[in-house]
Amino acid sequence: MVRSPHSTSDDLLVLHTLRSIGYADLARVSAAAGLTESDTESALIDLAVAGLVRRDPGGFGAWGLTGAGRAADAERIRDELDTAAARPAVTRAYEEFLVLNPEMLDLCTAWQLRAGDGVMTPNDHTDPAYDSRVLERLADFHRRADAVCADLSAALLRFRRYRVRLADALARARAGETEYVTDDLDSYHIVWFQLHEDLLATLGIPRH
Repeated sequence: MVRSPHSTSDDLLVLHTLRSIGYADLARVSAAAGLTESDTESALIDLAVAGLVRRDPGGFGAWGLTGAGRAADAERIRDELDTAAARPAVTRAYEEFLVLNPEMLDLCTAWQLRAGDGVMTPNDHTDPAYDSRVLERLADFHRRADAVCADLSAALLRFRRYRVRLADALARARAGETEYVTDDLDSYHIVWFQLHEDLLATLGIPRH
């Protein structure tokens, strides 16, 4: 019998999204979690009442975890992983992620810098042919990265959102929105970094 991927409750999904992306406003939390802003705000309010998140009173209105929220997320995510019997699958996917990660860093460097006469200079994106070659490399990378995300999604449904966000970032970059490679808050590189944070938090691995 094929197991259905485990579905995460909205409050845990929002809590863990904040753990993965850091301080963010309602719109960013909603987009990263894959929930409506209404459902996200409701979860944030409940989590705030429980003392697990807080809203920055400044003009940006960003939300973030409290110390209690970080501890609660670690405990709840561990319990979710064990309840879903997903630890082996997520561990295998994380190992595959680590194989791909250096290539992702190389791609970001190639996008931001160019080698000329033995000197690295900023890529000013005035050479469409060069940018096109890097984007083709990113598209090839994405086919392999998406396979890792598919394995993660099959284990825990909440990982499906990374497939959507990475594919969207790549599509926008290839359509001419070059900031979606490394610079935008929803760029391919940023989403990939957030996936890394999510995997570390999910498996309880400290970042060194």
